[in-house]
Amino acid sequence: MQGDQIPAFLARLELFRDLEPAELGRIAVRLVAVEVPAGSLLFEEHAPRRNLHIIESGEVELFQRPPGGGEKRLAWFGPGDFLGEGSFLDDYPHSSCARALVDCRILRLPRDRFLEMIETEPALAARVLARTVRVISRRMTLASVRLANPGAQYVSGRTRSEHDLLGDRAVPHESYYGIQTLRAVENFPISGVALSHHPSLVRALAMVKDACARANAELGHLPQPVADAITRACHEIVQGKLHGHFVVDLIQGGAGTSTNMNANEVIANRALELLGHDKGEYVHCHPNNHVNLSQSTNDAYPTALRVALIHANTGICGVLRELVTAFAAKAAEFTDVLKMGRTQLQDAVPMTLGQEFEAYAVTLGEEIERLEQNAALFLEVNLGGTAIGTGLNADPDFGAKAVAHLRETSGLPVRLAPHLIESTMDTGAFVMYSSALKRLAVKLSKICNDLRLLSSGPRTGLGEINLPPMQPGSSIMPGKVNPVIPEVVNQVAFKVIGNDLTVTMAAEAGQLELNVMEPVIVQSLLESIDMLENGMETLRVRCITGITANVERCLEHVQRSIGVVTALNPVLGYDKSTELAQEALRTGRGVYDLVLEKGLLSREDLDRLLSPAAMVRPRRL
Repeated sequence: MQGDQIPAFLARLELFRDLEPAELGRIAVRLVAVEVPAGSLLFEEHAPRRNLHIIESGEVELFQRPPGGGEKRLAWFGPGDFLGEGSFLDDYPHSSCARALVDCRILRLPRDRFLEMIETEPALAARVLARTVRVISRRMTLASVRLANPGAQYVSGRTRSEHDLLGDRAVPHESYYGIQTLRAVENFPISGVALSHHPSLVRALAMVKDACARANAELGHLPQPVADAITRACHEIVQGKLHGHFVVDLIQGGAGTSTNMNANEVIANRALELLGHDKGEYVHCHPNNHVNLSQSTNDAYPTALRVALIHANTGICGVLRELVTAFAAKAAEFTDVLKMGRTQLQDAVPMTLGQEFEAYAVTLGEEIERLEQNAALFLEVNLGGTAIGTGLNADPDFGAKAVAHLRETSGLPVRLAPHLIESTMDTGAFVMYSSALKRLAVKLSKICNDLRLLSSGPRTGLGEINLPPMQPGSSIMPGKVNPVIPEVVNQVAFKVIGNDLTVTMAAEAGQLELNVMEPVIVQSLLESIDMLENGMETLRVRCITGITANVERCLEHVQRSIGVVTALNPVLGYDKSTELAQEALRTGRGVYDLVLEKGLLSREDLDRLLSPAAMVRPRRL
């Protein structure tokens, strides 16, 4: 680039957009042009900020070096992007590294030259500083949103102008989302958890948009090149790309419109690139006119929710199966460990520790079938119903064709609902599935309560099992180790139970032809699934597989318990057995000794009746 071209180049940058040509020229003479070979660093993590770096040509990546080693890529920059504008304000160390991916030409504005400009041209410096603050503020706003892509805060500073019914807004140049997504981010800073936190939902949105584009192309409503570009963009999202641009909070007003538009805008802008156009040139591929063609939020969004939940259910069932297997393995390991069973926290009758753990495996195994049964309700979708189920603005054949393509793209046997108006207003499937999650949570919490009781002590409690020690248990009591893993799973269960109530209330709040509360329904369900998956995996890896049995303690409890007297009922009768139990309690003596002393049974008969094999399973009287 020639020296006289630099002012025009600077005019396109956000930092200098409001400056006059003469002012741009005075900044241009302060720039230093440098050639940076591929692989070289522009700046390094923890080094003081010394320059504003403007990329004239080439590509630069931003990355961090985590303490554990390796590199974590944050963002990519190209011509017209700039980095390090914070050097205008202070020389605080860089939080990342910047490396040239190819040979680059960089225009640098050194910090000392800018400080000199503050002294000699304060008005010009003040205008640049005002722009700098706006750029940094926008970066911080993005950084405050919880995203799957941590590099989202490193925007280049360039913007593009977009328009909607409320007016014009500047959208970050490198963002694939557009003006409606930008407004949603500002309007709904609710949970701090963006769509990108749930990849299953992002992928499902792309699958639905892909299916719709294919159907519209078949029906002749969408030019084939545009449809192909939309499909390619959707495939990239399904493969995991661009998820960091799904930035809208899951909890939002508008019945999911912001989520739908976030997907429409990201797909449209990526399709524009594939068509050879710049982001924002919507005349060639429009978020509403092309990506959202023949659809409404009210059919595309709930269809995506259902697809996402079916796929998420596959994940949670897989984790649950592994937990069931872990409990079954412990049941086999403890098959010969005799212990006392208890009812109402009182001694009942003997059993084995293996039987107890086998019961845990069986009861959790039942929940796999319950989850799969209820997830199957999501296979019925209302795609093609548009706003309220009447199909306004959609081809009569669109729904059937779109669902057929969705079966292909999702790999699921989805089907079109028989009555689209009913299916648009109905959220009963969400209620049923939420109840299944709650049922699983209740069972997990009960089992964790048992584990805490069985491991209580270790000296003054039941102490029949040992949980693997995970961390010191007290800031004041030396040697104390707490059952922290069952405790955290208990708390997961409480959250899931609360989310089920949220789903119930949100489903009840539906009015007329639509339930606008679907965003909080899906947020609650996806949060419950994530927490249950994480909780069950933690329980399996950090607790169940490491449990050991205190065999002697278990046997001691059996020998000291009056519960064994129940095994003598069929021979001695209820009344005589009751007398033995009362005397054993009163004197502290064992039932075994009292029976022999009173001559009620021979030692051989008593040993046979009180043998472990006789007491832990049915036997003929």
